[in-house]
Amino acid sequence: MNATKENKAPVVSRRFGWMRIAASIIILIGLGLGYWLFIKNNTVKEMLVEAQQVVVKDTLPDGSVVTINKGSSITYPSKFKGNTRKISLEGEAFFNITPDKKKPFIVSVNDVQVRVVGTSFNVKTINGNTEVIVETGIVRVTKAEKMIELKAAEKLLAKTADTALTKEKVTDHLYNYYRSKEFVCENTPLWRLVDVLNEAYNANIVIGSNELKNLPLDATFNDLSLDEVLKVISITFNIKVNREGDKIILQ
Repeated sequence: MNATKENKAPVVSRRFGWMRIAASIIILIGLGLGYWLFIKNNTVKEMLVEAQQVVVKDTLPDGSVVTINKGSSITYPSKFKGNTRKISLEGEAFFNITPDKKKPFIVSVNDVQVRVVGTSFNVKTINGNTEVIVETGIVRVTKAEKMIELKAAEKLLAKTADTALTKEKVTDHLYNYYRSKEFVCENTPLWRLVDVLNEAYNANIVIGSNELKNLPLDATFNDLSLDEVLKVISITFNIKVNREGDKIILQ
């Protein structure tokens, strides 16, 4: 009996030894996994969103929503750290910003910075110049250490070669076409609609005479083709639409 007891004791000891080793391995795996998750959750990556042939809508880490026009792109961090929320823009985009007074939202485009807390606005690059249009809230635009404040229904055009910042009233809603798929004209001069149509459809429409340029138009074109829009213009003003190669002439 004594011999039997002596033989069993080492087996129990070895068993508890393996259990301690297994427990240590599990703890190490847990610590390693926890460290990996910590590193993963705190690693900030640069995100690039491009809109090539179609308009793209993207939600930022803070819940803000950006609508990016065709041929445009935004760059932003996978997490907003520090005291600001910074992104970069090339082209055109509409921003609907989640309010956060402790972390202002900043858009960098060309040599201009657009700073907001919580608002909605459109930013667009035009031949190196920057246009900012505010729909809601207040926006602060800074260039070359000069700052101007814009409120709803106000806009400015910051020119590359000029440090002056002047604001003016928004006179139409045509800038919104790529989001709404509508061209809303309210006593809008023909030249203004033509400019937007050329941009929207990548067209080359030319107004044949100065007398036609300021003809006022009241109409809403909802998700129509270019030919359908031109047909309405032709009937409304009793003018002809002629094509010469890739050029469309209104006369």
